[in-house]
Amino acid sequence: MRSNDNWGYRARFGIFIVGNEAVPEAEWWAMAPEGVSIHAARISAKAPWAAWRGDRTEVDLCDDLARAAAQFATMRLDAVVVAHTSSSIVGGEGWDEAIVRRLSSIIGNGPSVTTNGQDSLEALRHVSARRPFLVLPPWFPPDTVTAALRYYEDHDVVPAGHLRIDPGRQWRDLPPGELYKHGLGFEQDVESLYRQIRAACPAEADGIFIAGTGFRCVAILRMLENDLRRPVLSANQVSLWRCLRLAGIRTTASDYGALLGPDPSLAR
Repeated sequence: MRSNDNWGYRARFGIFIVGNEAVPEAEWWAMAPEGVSIHAARISAKAPWAAWRGDRTEVDLCDDLARAAAQFATMRLDAVVVAHTSSSIVGGEGWDEAIVRRLSSIIGNGPSVTTNGQDSLEALRHVSARRPFLVLPPWFPPDTVTAALRYYEDHDVVPAGHLRIDPGRQWRDLPPGELYKHGLGFEQDVESLYRQIRAACPAEADGIFIAGTGFRCVAILRMLENDLRRPVLSANQVSLWRCLRLAGIRTTASDYGALLGPDPSLAR
C-alpha cells in the first residue's frame, strides 16, 4: 500500500507568508483536508508588501513578492493568497483589489488570487457577523491597531470591541515591534489567548475575528465557540476556507470552527 505523500490531487494552494514565521504553514496543514497541498513563499518586507503609486490606482510589488509570484505562475496552483493581515489593513481601502490585479497579471488566469483581508470580509459576511469582536496580536503597534479598525469600518464591519492581546509578564516591557524578534512568535501561549478572549468578548458582539496570520490560535477556535456561542474566525482559517471555496471543495473540518464545518450557524 502506498503511503501518504501529501500530493495535492484535489487542489494546490500558494500562500505568501512572512519570512520568519512558522505559524501559517503549521495551521494551514493542520486544517487542510486530504488531497489539498499547501505551498508557501516567504516574503521579507514591511507592510504593505506592495507600495501604492502616487495616484493610488496601482501598486508596485516588493522584490520578494514579484519573484515568488513568477514562481507560483509555473506551479499549476488553484488559488493564491497574500496571507498577511497587516498588508491588507495598512494598505487600506482599495489595496486588496490593486494587489490582486497586479499579481494576477504575473500569475496568469489559472489560479484565483485573493488576500487575507478579502478572505476575512467574505467569511464575516458568510457567518452574518457585522459587529465582531476584533482580536489583535500583541506585536501590532498602535498605528496598526488603528489601521485595522479603520479597514473593517471602511468595509461596513464595525467591531463591537477590540483587544490587543497581553503577551504575558516576561514580554510586557518590550515595545510591540520588538516582540517577534525576541522570540514571542515561537512562544505563544494559546491557553492565555483563550482566557483573554473569553473574558473580554462583549455581549453585543455577533462573532469573533482573531487577526494576524502569525497568531497561533486555530487549536482553540472550537473551544471558544462552545463557550461564547458565536462564530469564531481566525486569519489562517478564513483564507483556507476561501481557497477551498474558490477551488470548489466543500469538505468540512469542524474541529477548527464552524466556518469549516457543515453549518456555520451551529456556532451560535
